[in-house]
Amino acid sequence: MLLAAGRGERLRPLTDTAPKALVEVNGVSLLERHLRQLSAAGIVNVVINTGWLGEKIVERVGSGRQYGLQVVYSPEYAALLETGGGVHRALPLLGTEPFWVVNADIVCDWPFVVPALAEDIDAQLVLVPNPGYRDNGDFSLEAGRVRNGSVRPYTFSGIACYRPRFFAGCTQGRFGLAPMLQQAADEGRLSGEVYDGLWADIGTPERLAALSARLQEVGSDGT
Repeated sequence: MLLAAGRGERLRPLTDTAPKALVEVNGVSLLERHLRQLSAAGIVNVVINTGWLGEKIVERVGSGRQYGLQVVYSPEYAALLETGGGVHRALPLLGTEPFWVVNADIVCDWPFVVPALAEDIDAQLVLVPNPGYRDNGDFSLEAGRVRNGSVRPYTFSGIACYRPRFFAGCTQGRFGLAPMLQQAADEGRLSGEVYDGLWADIGTPERLAALSARLQEVGSDGT
């Protein structure tokens, strides 16, 4: 599932006329980059939640056939449901097996290797070393388990593999994933892996420009 419903306030004016997921990095939209990566990893079925200007996403991506994918949509036009609420609403579309959830407003060359989840693990997070603009991150990692340590050297990348049961007990509505992840870390229900490759959160124009320059330096178009 690609989370693509957000308004992208910090990226205005770019997001005044386009959804955040269609913001381009060196001529390639964030969403297109994700779809190409998922297809290359052998993933076939993709759910995209849509909200702000979501009709432009549907128009651009359609059925997903041009990417070798089968894309369906989980619309949130009446009210945005945030990350947790958006995934919970889409659960009937996601099946009974573990599934990936990816924030559409990141750029990352993580290869989407399906993790072997231990029986007592409800989700595995991809973590990255804290970027320079963060003094403290989201989590620590101890023997492969994600924890809420006093020192948190890792930032949640926005990529995770969830068992459907992670959302057991949730009710329909607007809520975020962050509090759920923190509780699950306290309870030892999260595993994690640190990724040192390309990752960027392009939540502001400054970060978007920095990523564009970085990719130009290495001769990449961002795909």
